[in-house]
Amino acid sequence: MTDAHFHRGGFPAFLRTQDREVRFYGIHPWQADEPADISAVRARLAADPTSGVGEIGLDRLKSKVISDSQRKIFEQQLALAAELRRPVVLHGAKCWGEVVAACRRYRGVIPSFLFHGFSRSAGLLSEIFDIGGYVSVGPALLNDHAVNYRELVKGLPGERILIETDMDYALPETDADATLRQIAATLASLRGEDVQALDAQISANAQAL
Repeated sequence: MTDAHFHRGGFPAFLRTQDREVRFYGIHPWQADEPADISAVRARLAADPTSGVGEIGLDRLKSKVISDSQRKIFEQQLALAAELRRPVVLHGAKCWGEVVAACRRYRGVIPSFLFHGFSRSAGLLSEIFDIGGYVSVGPALLNDHAVNYRELVKGLPGERILIETDMDYALPETDADATLRQIAATLASLRGEDVQALDAQISANAQAL
């Protein structure tokens, strides 16, 4: 099954389809206040022409204030993705509005955006889809108390949905396939869709991304 966002041994991000894995290179916002080398990201992208940029973005989980260095590194990586025409995986914990605003000026230049684990305001969705964005639905959907999130996913257009585990595949206890099946079954049930048809749509969306 398709896993739109997972890790292997820490921060490196991947996308897995039925027949391939795509690597994403980038500086995560949690790393942005450490010495960061954008040239190293550029070199990895140049060496792997099938790769994308990510996971990048902004974050207010660890601090209510987004640092200048975090904003600068995010902007630099968006510019790099635009220059190299690579898809982007985005992180926007508690600040999705600012992430969407930063991406808006790259509409039509960066080929596609994956809004990883998006679970916030439905009011942002029209802007996300307007710039070529996809929304990945994660394990939070399996929480019976996630009422607002479950309502959100019901209205997502089928051609813009992906599913993700956000798991670290390097951990021995990881069972990504079981988690993906659970997410897909729950998502299909909430949307009143056939799970096999939904899986086929998600696979096509991942290829398009």
